[in-house]
Amino acid sequence: MPIIRIQKRKKTFVLVIPSFEDIFNAFYAGEIIKGASMAASRLKIDILIHITNRFDHRGWLDATLLDRRYIDGIIFGDIDNDITVVEKAITRGIPTIVLNNYLEEPINCIGIDNRNAAKDVVRSLVKLGHKNIATISGDLSTQAGKMRLEGFKEALKETNIIVPSENMVQGDFLRTPARAAAIKLLKLKERPTAVFAASDVMAFELIDVARANNLSIPEDLSVVGFDDNALNVNSSVRLTTVSQPLMEMGRIGVEHLKQISNAEAPLPLKMMLTAKLVTRSSSGPCSS
Repeated sequence: MPIIRIQKRKKTFVLVIPSFEDIFNAFYAGEIIKGASMAASRLKIDILIHITNRFDHRGWLDATLLDRRYIDGIIFGDIDNDITVVEKAITRGIPTIVLNNYLEEPINCIGIDNRNAAKDVVRSLVKLGHKNIATISGDLSTQAGKMRLEGFKEALKETNIIVPSENMVQGDFLRTPARAAAIKLLKLKERPTAVFAASDVMAFELIDVARANNLSIPEDLSVVGFDDNALNVNSSVRLTTVSQPLMEMGRIGVEHLKQISNAEAPLPLKMMLTAKLVTRSSSGPCSS
């Protein structure tokens, strides 16, 4: 009887992506998927994209994803502050790594320094003479949203600038709430001279509302975003923004998860990546 040799399958990782608004055009998800996919191809790893319901975490991990016979590791694209879903995988012995979060718990993670990036934004606006600065914050159920708002507040405190509470409105990283937030800010009696929007998508909604109110950018209103979204290429306004290494984070996540799954990395693995302020024409000196 001939001997049947069973070829060992390639490693298979699952990339869990919470379903953002317009997920297939979402900048964050797209960059993470590109970085992870390119690294997986180079390392000869199969990668499965698992798009989940953001608001019902019970369906994030089913029995199939927790079966070591088929799955060699899980990359969480974000966790919306739900550490229990990661611990569930760890308990089952699945190698894991969390992206876009820096965790104090002994969990493998790669974060982006959102707090200091937001502080750099505020400092740049203060140097331009702005004192009446506002923000449209992101989704505060995410670590990124929370840290960008905390960085904004801390930088104001460090520069001895006090702004009224109505200068801080929430946009949830979404177009419709961001537009409502922009309308609210521009109707204030003391209209801000500069606004930090915690994502480029929200910044462009603000610019659209400002123009509808006959305001010039940056002469009447300086605007700074966050992401360095590809939307900037087609915009008539060259947006000052923060470039964050999302594709690199996806790539590093796959590379390090391979090491973790091979027991080749010291645990827990923790990394913080730097985001960089990119100054363009949407921000300028305060004219008032």
